Amino acid sequence: MKEITAIIRRDKLPETKKALEDLGYPSLTIQSVEGRGKQKGAMCAEMDSELPESFCTAVRLTPTPSSYALEHTLPKIALFVPKRLLTIVVPDDVVTKIVKSVVRVNQTGRAGDGKIFVSPIDGALRVRTGETDGEAIS
Repeated sequence: MKEITAIIRRDKLPETKKALEDLGYPSLTIQSVEGRGKQKGAMCAEMDSELPESFCTAVRLTPTPSSYALEHTLPKIALFVPKRLLTIVVPDDVVTKIVKSVVRVNQTGRAGDGKIFVSPIDGALRVRTGETDGEAIS
């Protein structure tokens, strides 16, 4: 078993969920997260301006300064970009298919497309039934 952790743009979440569902893997955990990459949050304004005007304003990127930056004098405020973190545990034999699908949906070729991490899982247990490992993740 492997755990796939994907950090993606917020506006790509519906397409990503649909792609995973189409592959037969609708079970996942979604978290709202904030972070920054090599650009140190500098791409926030540009990324926000790329959203279509019809896009729900509640989902527009609103960069937030770090608490450290608010409490200290810095030459430039360090911005964190809102993203979505998806976690899905799958059998080893479908990892490549899942990763390729997530990349296909989320790749725009611009900074901020996200990251995907794949980690081994030693075991799993479904609390309700006591099922373990592969039976627990299906």
